[in-house]
Amino acid sequence: MNTALIRSKFNGSLAGTTTFPEVVIAFAAEGVERYDVDLVRMEKTTYMPNGESDLHPFECSGSIAEEFSGPAVLASIRSIQAKQIRYREFLAQIMAAGCTGYSVYIRGTKAVYFGRRGETHVEEFPTAT
Repeated sequence: MNTALIRSKFNGSLAGTTTFPEVVIAFAAEGVERYDVDLVRMEKTTYMPNGESDLHPFECSGSIAEEFSGPAVLASIRSIQAKQIRYREFLAQIMAAGCTGYSVYIRGTKAVYFGRRGETHVEEFPTAT
């Protein structure tokens, strides 16, 4: 696993210089299977198919709401896709929507967002047109 590349892409996201599609393309080329973002612990873990993983702590402001709102998570997803917000603001918004974390399945082409009580919002990757 090229942890330097993986961390640079994630840090670029946090800095607002790397987009989600750029992360997915780089991670897919590197063979990454999935990554999890834990908003309670402020950690991102990247997983390879062979079981190798990399844990990367990060900082983000905001607090996680008690109630999960799938529509609010979806609105935040649409805002970042439209480049109306950057990644740090996206994280703050989904936390305010009760999201405790999410998993991105590179090979499965979807992201699953989780709430405190097991609620989920599943977002398929947009298709290129």
